[in-house]
Amino acid sequence: MSEKTVWFLTGSQGLYGEDTLRQVADQSQRIAGTLADSGLPVRIEWRPVLLTADSIRRALTDASADDSVAGVITWMHTFSPAKMWIGGLSALDKPLLHLHTQADAPLPWSTIDMDFMNLNQAAHGDREYAHINVRVGVARKTVAGHVSDPAVIARIDDWARAALARADLRTLKLVRFGDNMRDVAVTEGDKVEAQIRLGASINTYGVNDLVEAVDGAEESAIDALVNEYEDVYTVDASLRRGGERHGSLRYAARIEAGLRQFLTAGGYGAFTTNFEDLGGLRQLPGLAVQRLMADGYGFGGEGDWKTALLLRALKTAGAGRAGGTSFMEDYTYHLEPGKELILGAHMLEVCPSIASATPSCEIHPLGIGGREDPVRLVFDAAPGPAIVAGLADLGDRLRIIANEIDVVDPPEPLPALPVARAVWAPRPDWRTSVESWLTAGAPHHTVLSCAIDREVLTDLADQLGVELVTIGADTTVRRFAQELRWNAAYHRLARGL
Repeated sequence: MSEKTVWFLTGSQGLYGEDTLRQVADQSQRIAGTLADSGLPVRIEWRPVLLTADSIRRALTDASADDSVAGVITWMHTFSPAKMWIGGLSALDKPLLHLHTQADAPLPWSTIDMDFMNLNQAAHGDREYAHINVRVGVARKTVAGHVSDPAVIARIDDWARAALARADLRTLKLVRFGDNMRDVAVTEGDKVEAQIRLGASINTYGVNDLVEAVDGAEESAIDALVNEYEDVYTVDASLRRGGERHGSLRYAARIEAGLRQFLTAGGYGAFTTNFEDLGGLRQLPGLAVQRLMADGYGFGGEGDWKTALLLRALKTAGAGRAGGTSFMEDYTYHLEPGKELILGAHMLEVCPSIASATPSCEIHPLGIGGREDPVRLVFDAAPGPAIVAGLADLGDRLRIIANEIDVVDPPEPLPALPVARAVWAPRPDWRTSVESWLTAGAPHHTVLSCAIDREVLTDLADQLGVELVTIGADTTVRRFAQELRWNAAYHRLARGL
């Protein structure tokens, strides 16, 4: 995704004369250059200053048609009469960031004259432009401040990461191996509506199509994976060469080799499995799923394709940042008054990108699925601020629900729990968090990310046109319930007849 570009477009008009327009171009290139050198996860590409309605329309339609463009940043350096922007903004199909800035942070008070004033008009040029954005109804993010300010760069970085996630979703292919868990409501959903709204294509293969790839995995590929496991993880002695369970480790490697080959050949970036539908697989995929998630694949257990899509999107958004992102499930609570905690885990599939230390590769019985004991990575999640988010289909719309949390070390060791896990304190407190989560109809499968924050998720939801409700430090249950009612009215009106 580092090859994706964001176009930097500057607005002006022809009446200022050639000298002024040369200065506009020079200064806008300087602003674009500062952005390009600031460490953003996209390449910033400066484009010629836009002076006419036709050049604006062509620039924005070209950006919309170019798959390498993740989004567009606009700045009205001088006064750009906004009726010129109507055609282009109406045709734009990429995320838009309105940067309200100026060439230099301080004003040269002692030398300011009318030539300077004519050149530096963003203060009201951007107001003219913002008005037409509102009138046309363009979804956008507005960032005000000079590009030398780290806070401005941080907000643009959040938007760019969301734009990368949106671009990835628009072409993402997800494969479901079998259907979702029987009689479960929250893993159901409208896959056509999801493709219309998010862009991802969601299709199903019989699990024995995967079995064929697993059975056909080459021994050399299995050998290489086993060697890698022993180099990277603390592998239980029974699983190592010569150990009585080494055959189970080799079969786990066979699953990974076959699953990787299937996903690569089909161009899939996300997938689901279901313990109720394993076909000829001898183990429930555990180690393979964990490692594929660590490589950036989206995943959902029990056929949960919505969580798989959200996981892929947030992994894309968080790429290159400290902290990991994983499939997760709220499992059980520690309800000591004033010290309430949530213990999250899953049967096997938690991503090692969130691990606090080197994972241990182990084998244990699994009392569900009716197959051989599966191999898995066991670890505790690293402490720190994070977010958990779920994607729900409400019938008339998709809703993302997010809770800001603090991952903590387990209060005591968990020697008898043979799965990867995370322990966290939800904000603002346990009771408000869970009552709000339940009020929102949020799912039990989530994505836990230590790499992205609330603003990235807000930007992504805005770019996708998906409802987002967030539970955080300032949440009260009453206000949250009111927000849900207001949102319901808005989204039903916004859909039209």
